[in-house]
Parts: sequence; C-alpha cells; structure tokens
Amino acid sequence: MASGWARDGAIQDQIDASVNDAVQYARSNLISGASAELCDECDEEIPQARRLALPGVRYCVACQAVIEGNGASAKSFNRRGSKDSQLR
Repeated sequence: MASGWARDGAIQDQIDASVNDAVQYARSNLISGASAELCDECDEEIPQARRLALPGVRYCVACQAVIEGNGASAKSFNRRGSKDSQLR
C-alpha cells in the first residue's frame, strides 16, 4: 500500500535499492588477490588456513584484532533500548 502519490510497491523498491547499494559497496571493499605469508605488522607467519579462508589477508589474527579495535565500540552501544538505561 503506497501513500500519497507514490505507486504501489514504491517503498519496497526503495528498500531493495538501498540494500543492493549496500551490498555493492561491501563487495567493492573486499580485499582480493594473493594473501601475504607474513603479517605486515609483526612479521609473524600467517597460518595457511587463514590465508585460504580470507583471500588477500595481510595481517595475523592478533594484529587484525588490534587494528579493528577489539570491538570496544560495541560495548558502549545500548542493546536494551529502554529509556531507563539510556538516561543513566
């Protein structure tokens, strides 16, 4: 059911277009190519299983965790969503 002057299905078309744009953006940012055998940061060997699982990987697991920030920003996100928890 469209609202106003929009045709039926216009809202879903907009949602689909937004999702497709996000998927295309994510795919364009994927690393590709040959994986490094040694970590660019600490020069430790990157395990072959990691190199096969993530083509184009440049860092070992430990250095990648440091680069990504260990998820510290996720801790400050209010997952409960209640007003009470937001006011504290």
